[in-house]
Amino acid sequence: MPLTEAGIYAAALRLIDEDGVEALTMRKLATALDANPMSLYHHVANKEAVLRGVTRMVGTQFHTVTLEDAPWQERIRLLATDFRTLAHRHPKLMAYSFSHQPDFIQPDDPFWTALTAIVAAAGVPQSKVSEIAALMVAVVVGVLSAELNGSLHQWANLSPPGPDTGKSGAADTESAADAAPEGPEQAHMFRLVMDTLIMGLESRLTGNRDGRDASH
Repeated sequence: MPLTEAGIYAAALRLIDEDGVEALTMRKLATALDANPMSLYHHVANKEAVLRGVTRMVGTQFHTVTLEDAPWQERIRLLATDFRTLAHRHPKLMAYSFSHQPDFIQPDDPFWTALTAIVAAAGVPQSKVSEIAALMVAVVVGVLSAELNGSLHQWANLSPPGPDTGKSGAADTESAADAAPEGPEQAHMFRLVMDTLIMGLESRLTGNRDGRDASH
């Protein structure tokens, strides 16, 4: 089969899912495609271009359920949960994208389009929609990054300072760091983050309305 950008990105994603971004090379990619390594450069400039293409491909494949009649709070929880599901579907790629590709979310990405629509539906002034949405993305990406690299699990199992803190606590921390980042604990903490974000936005919107009411 002739080489195409889409085929190159799909093969690269399979290799990344298996071995991680660091293990991906143009030679390994060519071998997976049964192609001459030099022929790849007719379609992609280098490994960085491949990674950007793969990230873009995954981003455009994001899907979520549209609940137009549901409260904005429910819609934003569902959107964030679906984004988390995507991140855990391709954890090695997404962890790399979160830390190395600040432009991994583009204006026409399904996730950003849906998020800004929900933020606007919540009652945020149009001039502030992008700002609020960007802050939400920053928080969600930060939490997901900590999930994917195991930090969140480790931090959640740190013993608080006290008389019982000692060698046993250190051992618990080490075992927590070796645990898989995905699990019920992380899902619960992600829901807690979303509840906090939503309550913060609700408080902001209520305060804005009260301020306008008081001025009349």
